[in-house]
Amino acid sequence: MHIAKETMSFLRELRENNNREWFIANKNAYDKAQANVKDFITALIGELTTFDPHINNEIKASKCLFRIYRDIRFSKDKTPYKTWFAAGISVDGRKLDGPEYYLHIGPENNFIAAGYWRPEKQHLEAIRQEIDYNSAELVKVLAEGDFTIADLSVEDKLKRPPAGYTEDDPNIEVLKLKSFIIHRSLSDAEVTAPNALQNMVDITKRIYPFKQFIHQALDQ
Repeated sequence: MHIAKETMSFLRELRENNNREWFIANKNAYDKAQANVKDFITALIGELTTFDPHINNEIKASKCLFRIYRDIRFSKDKTPYKTWFAAGISVDGRKLDGPEYYLHIGPENNFIAAGYWRPEKQHLEAIRQEIDYNSAELVKVLAEGDFTIADLSVEDKLKRPPAGYTEDDPNIEVLKLKSFIIHRSLSDAEVTAPNALQNMVDITKRIYPFKQFIHQALDQ
């Protein structure tokens, strides 16, 4: 199972023709691309259920897939469509307030990730507390997937220590994070290769111990 080359071609063309007239004229190509991505998500969900008890076959790809239409109300960029497909996979599809998997498919910008993006205040405090009390376990679960602390995304990171922590804390660089995510980039060739699904499953299996660490921090 893989992402079709035609899906990537559609997204490239959309990037060059990001307007309503072109999109309407190419609606059939969009429908085929979307169906391909949904089929891939369904297959990925099926594989995730084999090792992650937080994922089940009742999860529908349609609830995981984000809309391609952009919200341009408060944006200077008025292009109406995203030039990628994306999905959040969790028990509540793309709307979970908790750890999840994330799939991003776009020309020259493909990746798969897992973790917790911008947790709400209570969850953020719980995760930080678990890291502070149990940093050795965090290092251990990361190592199980051949990762290190340096592999955690620093997209959301404070410049100063969060409340209750000091700069001399040995775990302060991790405690400054506001999202707890590991991701792996994939080339267009990788996502369109016949083994694309298995490749992504192998990556998520490596990240899973880290995801489970976050679940445990939240008593899930």
